[in-house]
Amino acid sequence: MNLLLIAAAVVPAAFLMLRVYQADKLEREPADLLWSLVILGVASTSLASFTEQLGDILLSWFVPDESLPYNIVMYFVIVALSEEGFKYLLLKKRTWRSPHFNCRFDGVVYAVFISLGFALWENISYVLSYGFGVAVARALTAVPGHACFGVFMGTWYGVAKRYELAGMPEESRRARRMALLLPTLLHGAYDFIAAIQEEALGMVFVVFIAALFIVSLRLVRKQAREDEYLYEDPVDMDL
Repeated sequence: MNLLLIAAAVVPAAFLMLRVYQADKLEREPADLLWSLVILGVASTSLASFTEQLGDILLSWFVPDESLPYNIVMYFVIVALSEEGFKYLLLKKRTWRSPHFNCRFDGVVYAVFISLGFALWENISYVLSYGFGVAVARALTAVPGHACFGVFMGTWYGVAKRYELAGMPEESRRARRMALLLPTLLHGAYDFIAAIQEEALGMVFVVFIAALFIVSLRLVRKQAREDEYLYEDPVDMDL
C-alpha cells in the first residue's frame, strides 16, 4: 500500500518533468545535471521546513494566530520566501556557472526540475500521512503549482544569464531579483487563498489556479519556441 501511495505521489511530478524536458528542443540537458537538481529540490524541503517552523514560532510572539497580518506574513514571507528562496539559492549554486547553461530555455528546465524535486518529496510526506485522496488533490493543485512557480523563476533566470553574458550586470541582477520575487509572490498568493477557510474564496482559488496554469503553459511554449543560444545578440528579450 505504501508503494502505491508513493507512486501516486511521484508520478505527477515525474510527468511534468518529462513534459518540460521534451519541450527543450534546441539542446537538451544531461541526465546527471537534471537528477542533481531533483536531489537539490528534495534537500530544499528540509531547509525550508526549518525556517518555516522557526518563523512560525517567532511570528506567534508578535501577531495573533490566524489573524490577517499573521496570514500575510506567514504565507508570503515565511512559507513562500523560504521555499522559493532555497530553491533559487540551490539552483544558482548548481547551474549558474555550468557549461551546459548555454540556452535561454535551460533556465526554465533547471528551475522546474528543482521545483518539482521539492514538490515530489513534499508530496510523498503528505500522501503517506493522509492517503490517496490527498494524492489526487495535490496532483491537480500543489504539484503543478510548484512547476508553475518554477516556470516563472526559470524564465527570468534564463534572461538574467543572457544579460550577464552580454556584459550587462545591472540588468542581470534585476532579472535575478525577478526570478525570486515573482514566484515568491505567486506562491504566497496560492497559499494565502488556499488557507483562508471562507466559502466565497473557493471560486477565487479555482480561478487563480486556472489562470496560473494557463499562463505558465503558454509561457513554456513561448520560451521553448523562441529558445536561443545565450551567446547570440541580446537585442529582443521580450517575455
